Amino acid sequence: MSDSPSPTRVVFVGGLGRSGTTLLERLLGEVPGIAPLGEVVHLWTRGVLADEACGCRRPFGSCPFWSKVGERAFGGWSEGLALRMLDLRQQVDRTRRIPILAHLLTEEQTGAPVAWPSPGLAGLDEYIAVHRRLYDAAGETAGCPVVIDSSKHASLAFCLAAAGVDVHVVHVVRDPRAVAHSWGRRVVRPEDGRPMTRWSPARTSMHWLAQNLSLELLARRGVSVTRVRYEDLLEAPGDTLRRLVARIGIRPRLDFLADCEAELSTAHTASGNPMRFAVGRIDLTPDDGWRTAASARHQRLVTALTWPLMNRYGYRGRPA
Repeated sequence: MSDSPSPTRVVFVGGLGRSGTTLLERLLGEVPGIAPLGEVVHLWTRGVLADEACGCRRPFGSCPFWSKVGERAFGGWSEGLALRMLDLRQQVDRTRRIPILAHLLTEEQTGAPVAWPSPGLAGLDEYIAVHRRLYDAAGETAGCPVVIDSSKHASLAFCLAAAGVDVHVVHVVRDPRAVAHSWGRRVVRPEDGRPMTRWSPARTSMHWLAQNLSLELLARRGVSVTRVRYEDLLEAPGDTLRRLVARIGIRPRLDFLADCEAELSTAHTASGNPMRFAVGRIDLTPDDGWRTAASARHQRLVTALTWPLMNRYGYRGRPA
């Protein structure tokens, strides 16, 4: 009988940025037994190479949590490993690879011999093996059986599933008109004061469709996917979190919630939007400011581009 610890369970938070993924990760991270890691896909660039701040506000290289994780998983963080992971990501973790990765999942479901359909995926096993070691080391360091990777990108969720990781994907959706309004706002990065990326309503609509349709496809390939609407999370945070945590398989202790507020502790999230630095009491109230702040022309454009899927998710709208 082996005395080796069980592999850490992985919850992957997916969806387009500005849809509430960081908020959901922070709330889930307050549940005992769950450790939030932030956007692991950006850990190599922003953490290892750039030494940006962890959610605890220490530089990544000075954070005790991540120092222990790196030592346990790889004997310490290194520039060579970071550069190798960035190279592998360019090869396999791309939206254009999703059809090939979906094909691999189909072969696994049917029991057919799995063959690499593309030389470009030759590095998939190595790429995900590093993620697996990182997840396990983080779970062991935090003393938690579950870790959250809020990388968001559907392509990484496909990579994890295709490489055999038992991942539970939380698919976060938000009204595309609200998402487009958020992507058009001026927001600065607290790490360095530089402006965050801004997208036009049309570009946001295309990304919203691509990410959400990809996660729909992942569910159809047999991967465990739970959809959470941002609006439901804010309107009924307790009920929404209780159902989700139960699906993940953790006892839903939500002592940090009270009415429409949550008490957040310090989180060691390696990257993500500015909310990852929030500590203390936060309000959980619906943000509908976009309805009056976003121009009617932009709202009509987003609706025209996304309305079949937005209606599927319960958002009312018809193309003009």
